[in-house]
Amino acid sequence: MTDDNLIIESEEQDLFEHLRIVVDKGQSLLRIDKFLMHRVENASRNRIQTAIEADNVLVNDKPIKASYRVKPQDVISVVLPHPPRDTEVYPENIPLDIVYEDDDVLIVNKPAGLVVHPGYNNYTGTLVNGLVYHFQQLPTLPGNDGRPGLVHRIDKDTSGLLLISKNERSMNYLAKQFFDHTINRRYLALAWGDIAEDGTVTGYIGRSPNDRRVMSIYDDPEKGKWAVTHYKVLERLGYVTLIECKLETGRTHQIRAHMKHIGHPLFNDAMYGGDKILKGTVFNKYRQFVDNCFEIMPRQALHAQSLGFVHPSKKTNIYFEAPLPADFEGALEKWRKYAGAEKEV
Repeated sequence: MTDDNLIIESEEQDLFEHLRIVVDKGQSLLRIDKFLMHRVENASRNRIQTAIEADNVLVNDKPIKASYRVKPQDVISVVLPHPPRDTEVYPENIPLDIVYEDDDVLIVNKPAGLVVHPGYNNYTGTLVNGLVYHFQQLPTLPGNDGRPGLVHRIDKDTSGLLLISKNERSMNYLAKQFFDHTINRRYLALAWGDIAEDGTVTGYIGRSPNDRRVMSIYDDPEKGKWAVTHYKVLERLGYVTLIECKLETGRTHQIRAHMKHIGHPLFNDAMYGGDKILKGTVFNKYRQFVDNCFEIMPRQALHAQSLGFVHPSKKTNIYFEAPLPADFEGALEKWRKYAGAEKEV
């Protein structure tokens, strides 16, 4: 939520404005609880309705009901009896695995479990907190406050390469490459099922109406953003397949949502159903084997392996790779041994 530092006076207590939205001129009539679901970070419809019932949502400075339909130019305020959280990013001495660095760019190999930037429930201990500690005056893009240096991101429990800009000129140069989809990004993923052949997944990615944390694939451009993922089979291991994914676009949870969409969720991806035994036998020995793999790799099997781009100053193509981390390698080796043993039977 943004903070306009506006304090609204009340007879009972001070209410602090946490979010202020001026509705677009072209907005059609829409229930306010539905409208806010797409505007408030990590807010469910039930949570929004509760806030409305508590008179914490005002339209044109007046409390409303959940059935109120927003109109063009309405001014919507979300107010609470406590001040907004301090959104300034404070430096923290967090170790960084730096793969490459010069005056323009920094490439970091991010471990799984490290959140990239401060946000809901993760306001400290992020990669950005570490960047601010190690580097001064990192640039930000318009509308990207609180994320200095970032031109893209990867999920908390995804490991691998992340590109950081160290000045405004390189920030704009790199952002243009991401916008034009000319950045070369490849991921390694372990997916459930025996994937028969290479392929491409497309569709419009948008948030699920049932769980705002989860992304779903739609045919309707009104419900999401266009996304394209190309995947290539690298190794078939019986009930799972090691694949390489190349992104044309960079949407939230793109690979995870796309692979779930085609019936091959990533191994141990709890958010997309991959943390259950989806393929294989019913024998206890097999069940124990999979549980052991889950323990070795307690997160989705996804690694940002390679990154290629045109350097902002040198104007030449540069390319980097990051080896599989120990947890991914360990789970993969167990599957290789299991698949080999199965072939011998």
